[in-house]
Amino acid sequence: MTHDAEPSARADERPALVSRLAQPGVIALGVSLVALALAGAPYVTDGGPFGARVRAYLLENPQILDEVVQARQLREQSMITDQINQAASANADLLAHDPRDPAVGPADAAVTVIEFFDYRCPGCKAVSADVLRIVRANPDVRFVFKEWPILDRGEDTTSNYAARAALAAHAQGRYLPVHQALMAAPALTPEEVDRVLEANGVDLARARAILGADDTSRHLADIQIAAETLRLQGTPTFLVNGRATDSIRPQDLAAAIAEAKRGA
Repeated sequence: MTHDAEPSARADERPALVSRLAQPGVIALGVSLVALALAGAPYVTDGGPFGARVRAYLLENPQILDEVVQARQLREQSMITDQINQAASANADLLAHDPRDPAVGPADAAVTVIEFFDYRCPGCKAVSADVLRIVRANPDVRFVFKEWPILDRGEDTTSNYAARAALAAHAQGRYLPVHQALMAAPALTPEEVDRVLEANGVDLARARAILGADDTSRHLADIQIAAETLRLQGTPTFLVNGRATDSIRPQDLAAAIAEAKRGA
């Protein structure tokens, strides 16, 4: 099978997007601590009584710094979620039913969950098993899988290749087992993607046509445009009835689904 399918968008043309396990919290951590140290430096180092008390208090209660960082992270994530929700409200057509997307659950479900993900995203892999348990626990909910390969860099197009392969498996009715296997694979390569397809009953000869088709390229390009328009910041991103969850934690996704059911 060929492995040189053209990516839906070149890596250097995309915004800087990463796994949501790696942003914005890790960056905020370093920024917050440095800013706090700089802000306190004149008082802590001048020998004054107030500075000495502040320094002593922080040394005795280092958890305060953790609380400051956590509060900043939550505030930043809330702002990002609000931006996504505003964009989703203004562009509801981008989250409308697309028959090209793999999905599980009734088409007329009162609650729809959409996940944007990359098969090499650590956050996506970390929550995948729990997300699938949530899928099985909610047969009345529609779960839509948006293949959004954003982690390719330079000549490495494995994420794009995996997304195309998954869509080829979908065309043969083998999407979910392939999706599970790709998420479970610790390190993906094009060769490993091919092995996953074969191991899950996908006809590789038929898959080649879908994998390299212009229609597949257009599908992935449309998902990329939708993600940019919705101002998504990374993978995975979950939207429940058009509203983004504040975190990627499975319990938060389950809670959002339960709330949507109550309001349906």
